[in-house]
Amino acid sequence: MEKIEKGKRVTGTDLDALAKELRKQYTACASIRELSGDLGRSYGFVHRVLAQDGVTFRSRGGARKEKKKG
Repeated sequence: MEKIEKGKRVTGTDLDALAKELRKQYTACASIRELSGDLGRSYGFVHRVLAQDGVTFRSRGGARKEKKKG
């Protein structure tokens, strides 16, 4: 993914293409932090683009260990 200059506005078809690419990578298990680092934009920017595109977000946190019974 190509970095976007900080402060540069992303609108119209560019925003649509970016949202499609972010959705594809997010649904393939990339984290929002990874995407924002690759893109060179903030976590909030990436989260907002995904939310506007209608992405269902995963729950927070990683895998949890199961408690042993008995």
